[in-house]
Amino acid sequence: QVQLGESGGGLVQPGGSLRLSCAASGTIFSASAMAWYRQPPGKQRELVADITSEGTTNYVDSVKGRFIISRDNAKSTVYLQMNSLKPEDTAVYYCYTIYKWRSYWGQGTQVTVSS
Repeated sequence: QVQLGESGGGLVQPGGSLRLSCAASGTIFSASAMAWYRQPPGKQRELVADITSEGTTNYVDSVKGRFIISRDNAKSTVYLQMNSLKPEDTAVYYCYTIYKWRSYWGQGTQVTVSS
């Protein structure tokens, strides 16, 4: 049973930083691509960033230069370092992976950017 558990969300002022973590279990983490999605209030869920098993990364244009996705295979954890946060980054952030052709989501962590 694959389980994904996010942590690290919270309330931060514009221009601030947060680091999200997602711990995975029940999968061969080192061989798995991982991704972060977000769902702003009243909007659809969107891809924020992903990272392949080899460490190749991809970002949505709106976060390029501000967010960094990384992984620690020894800890089966993927991270999202978020810098220069803006109010429009406010959303529930979800961790995501595919394992044996099935999609898995974490429970989500709320990030609120407000003064």
